[in-house]
Amino acid sequence: MPPKVRKRHLQDYIPVAGPVRHTIDTLMIIVGSLITALAFNLFLVPSHIASGGVSGLSIIIQSQFGIEPAYTQWALNIPLFIAGYVLLGRDYSIRSLLGTVVLPFFVFLTRDIPVPTTDPLLASLYGGIGVGIGLGIVFRGRGSTGGLSTLAQIIQKYSGLSLSVCVVMMDGIVIVLALFLLTPEKALYALIGLYITGKIIDAIELGFNYTKVAYIIADRTEEIAQAVLTHLDRGLTKLDGHGGYTGDARTVLMVVVGQSEVTRLKTLVQTLDPNAFVIITNAHEVLGEGFKRVQGEQ
Repeated sequence: MPPKVRKRHLQDYIPVAGPVRHTIDTLMIIVGSLITALAFNLFLVPSHIASGGVSGLSIIIQSQFGIEPAYTQWALNIPLFIAGYVLLGRDYSIRSLLGTVVLPFFVFLTRDIPVPTTDPLLASLYGGIGVGIGLGIVFRGRGSTGGLSTLAQIIQKYSGLSLSVCVVMMDGIVIVLALFLLTPEKALYALIGLYITGKIIDAIELGFNYTKVAYIIADRTEEIAQAVLTHLDRGLTKLDGHGGYTGDARTVLMVVVGQSEVTRLKTLVQTLDPNAFVIITNAHEVLGEGFKRVQGEQ
């Protein structure tokens, strides 16, 4: 049976470097910054919810001194942009410069739009979603909106922590300030917004659909392997294993499939070897042949 020809997706035709890729990145940074600014002015500013970052600091400073948030954001981003240039490199800093300038600009332009709600709970929920979507798009564009997000990406680079964890760490400092300079209630609402923002950033960066990884231990390993290659059109990896009780050498099949293919895989294995031992777990993101193309940082 001849192998199937895999479908090619748009990202397969777009090189990881070059003018097309850089244009797409630039558009993503601009669009993400606009979404972030809208969520900021529609929900967070009216309810004084400082849910982290330089944006949160600008809300606190506005409440204390009456300074326009856009001006505060521009002022605080300068030293952090310099740090990004030194530690993250010239190419990153160029993209960071774009977000650093554009986000406060959009905040300034959209500062007088009508507010849909003044309920702090709704504001924290929808504000967190909007900011998370905006920042997630910016990060997918390999950029930054500057400020504490730049510091978060520096920490991510040198610590190995996920980006969402680094963002939460930086934003937690702002929430502590809100606790003392605003009200404890506002700080609690900010925590809600911050939590949702982190989850949305992960969803935008990693995707909403979980890929599955299956580990198969069976007596009819070769037949199952051939069936996976032929009927599922998926590659697999053979791992050497040993039984913990018997000490016998066993072959373990590792198969990565899409969520819609899990039932077919389980049916196939059960048909060929009803006594097979199968472990299926989530994989947040899979890069490579048959899944997402690996995106470089050039």
